Amino acid sequence: MPLTVYRKAHFNAAHRLYRKDWSEEKNNAIFGKCNNVNYHGHNYELIVGLSGEIDPETGYLIDLKILKELIFQEVENPFDHKNLNLDVPEFKDLNPTVENIAVVIWNKLRRKLEKKYKISVTLYETPRNYVTYTGE
Repeated sequence: MPLTVYRKAHFNAAHRLYRKDWSEEKNNAIFGKCNNVNYHGHNYELIVGLSGEIDPETGYLIDLKILKELIFQEVENPFDHKNLNLDVPEFKDLNPTVENIAVVIWNKLRRKLEKKYKISVTLYETPRNYVTYTGE
């Protein structure tokens, strides 16, 4: 019987939305105050879902301690209290929109988790703005 387990986490990070190849005027027109040259921050809330079959031997889909540690290593530790544009290599040439951050997180987790799991990443940038990415 397929089911989904979830693990919640959070991190605080700063970013600036802009494209290096655009003029300041175009960046301001598209990204508005999110293009602040001094950056701005968010308290991101993350929900990672893994879907699959329950192991009849353990009763687990996955040991949630494993998922907790993986999220810490791949997301919380490298992103928390960082400037995404400056401190996180994945965003050196990638605009750190909430959409792109969710895809980066999904890809980092996909590389570490067995292929038998279907992964979903839901990332809240604010309580009202969030995105879900499933790799599809």
